[in-house]
Order: sequence, then C-alpha cells, then structure tokens
Amino acid sequence: MTKNMIVVGAIAGAFGVHGDVRIKSFCAVPEDIATYGTLMSEDGTRSFDITLTRSIKNGFSARIEGIETKEEADALRGVTLHASRDALPSLPDDEFYHADLIGLEVCDTGGTVLGKVKDVLNHGAGDLLEVDGPALKASVLMPFTRAHVPTVDLTAGRLIVDPPEGLFE
Repeated sequence: MTKNMIVVGAIAGAFGVHGDVRIKSFCAVPEDIATYGTLMSEDGTRSFDITLTRSIKNGFSARIEGIETKEEADALRGVTLHASRDALPSLPDDEFYHADLIGLEVCDTGGTVLGKVKDVLNHGAGDLLEVDGPALKASVLMPFTRAHVPTVDLTAGRLIVDPPEGLFE
C-alpha cells in the first residue's frame, strides 16, 4: 500500500444473516468513513463500496456491494479499509495522519538519532509513538504530545523529541 492510501477503518465480521458487516471506523467523525468513495483492502486487490445502515455498539452495520450472505461477510473479518488521501480532508497544522508519522526518524533535541517511528498506537489515553532503533533493546513507547514531540518535520522526514527522563536509557 502506498503513502497515498490511509487506513480509515476495518471490517469486524458479519452483522446478521443477510450479508451486512460490522464496520469499525478510525475516522475523527466516525460516519465519514462512508463519504470517502470506494475503499480498498490493504494490498489494493479488493475494492469496497459501503453504505452505512445503522449505528451499533463499537461501530456501524453496513452493506457492501456484492456481499449477500453471512458467510461472505464473515470472510471479510479483519480486512482493513483504506481511502485515497485525495478523498480525505486536509488537516490543521498540528494534526497528522498516522501513515505520515510511520517511518520518520526520531532525534532528540541535541540531534542524536534515537530510532524511527515503527507504529502509532492509541489505547484510549492518547497517541503513543512506538520507536524502534538499533541501539534499543526493545521498542520504546513515547507519548505523542506537543511537550514530548515539539517538532514534526514531514519534509525532512523526522521528529524532534524531548522524551521523558530515562525513557531511552
């Protein structure tokens, strides 16, 4: 998948017996997942035209064109849904798509390279950057806040960080 495609949700399995699916939306406005046009699978081999039918616990039920049975819907469980960056809204200066952060070099305020962003995680209390590097014994999870990440330079491909004391020791 290219940097031109952004993860906007995932299929969580069947909903009912008539081919509807459960959709988890990763969008700031969850309903917007249905407004980005045709969505693609991670490998780009499948396309999905979705219509939300109703809000359910932890997401939406939806119809996907061409999916008619519970078995077909269940077979899609775990498929991530990607939208073209061109279909998504532009972001304010202090917001970023996770896909733009993954792979950026992480440097401390003195210019020392600490590693690269491996992933961006959110377990409910805010975003965490998973930083991996050759000098690290294991990946480090760092809060993605303005206090700890004062500079995000997408053009240069790096983050300048002021990590909590002892985090990278």
